[in-house]
Amino acid sequence: MIRVGILGCGSIARQRHAYEYSLRQDVEIAGLFDLSRERAQEVAAKFGGRVYESMDAMLADPTIDAVSVCVANAYHAEATIKSLNAGKHVLCEKPMAITMADCEAMLEAARKNGKRLFIGQNQRLTLAHRKAKELLAVGELGRVISFQSTFGHKGPESWSIDQSANTWFFKKDQAAFGSMADLGIHKIDLLRYLVGGSVIEVYARLMTLDKKFPDGRPIEVDDNSVEILTFEGGATGTVTTSWTHYGDECNTTVLYCEKGVMRLYMNPKYSLEIIYRDGTRVHYELDKMQTNDDAQQAKSGVIDTFIDGILSGRPTPLDAEDVIHSMRIVFACLESAEKGTAVKIG
Repeated sequence: MIRVGILGCGSIARQRHAYEYSLRQDVEIAGLFDLSRERAQEVAAKFGGRVYESMDAMLADPTIDAVSVCVANAYHAEATIKSLNAGKHVLCEKPMAITMADCEAMLEAARKNGKRLFIGQNQRLTLAHRKAKELLAVGELGRVISFQSTFGHKGPESWSIDQSANTWFFKKDQAAFGSMADLGIHKIDLLRYLVGGSVIEVYARLMTLDKKFPDGRPIEVDDNSVEILTFEGGATGTVTTSWTHYGDECNTTVLYCEKGVMRLYMNPKYSLEIIYRDGTRVHYELDKMQTNDDAQQAKSGVIDTFIDGILSGRPTPLDAEDVIHSMRIVFACLESAEKGTAVKIG
């Protein structure tokens, strides 16, 4: 039996972490902490677990084996490092941390303490993305030449626990990033997973086009972004993110390859489509992309990967040792947007 603690009891903790832990017979939610005791008590009432007075008190409990870090971005590193130093395995929500130095310190803490660190990059786990990687790996479509990937929805205020335009996602001191790192990290990480190899250059533009605080001030982070990524093999394409898609959510990827085109989550029935050069079409009806409009998030596979990784000791797609390379690209995009120039990644 793995006994887990959850740090932060907002929407992601309720709709994914606690919910998915509750589906496993070999996991017990043992501890909960949130700055709002009321929020922690609400999660405890639904899923079980003891509500602790502080993060340190929960981490001092030697019976807790693993921790989910579901706090605001700015506190990921502190909560993760403290948890690892307390001898716990950690699943940290994305983005991994708000500085590259923090990401590296988190990884070093895991190594020093002999514990596993996982990052919740759930898009690596969807059935269509896994099938796409399998097909690309065997050369079914040849080399990826270019790509476009988009992630856009109405904005985190419609889903986050506060359900208002005063959400921490819009505040620089707590979120650090806007849509580019909140949504773009998913697509940047996914493209690394699918295309393979390293991104060697980025060019990015971050914009605040529409979102405002309740008093009418523009939010402090970007609500839209565009990134151009170039891989070492030459593949070049775009990632676009938006918190201002005020209709249906868009979470799609298209890969233009030597032997045809691969479309992911563009067709509501077929999550993976291939159009070969001769016009032949192949459709895969595998799964549906979960959206923020879902009342209850579909099972993501993140918790299963975390727990199974701990129990087996085997590498997983969510290991921080790999995900940290996606964060390097995120920080290069931030640098590019600040400088207004392309940035090379060594």
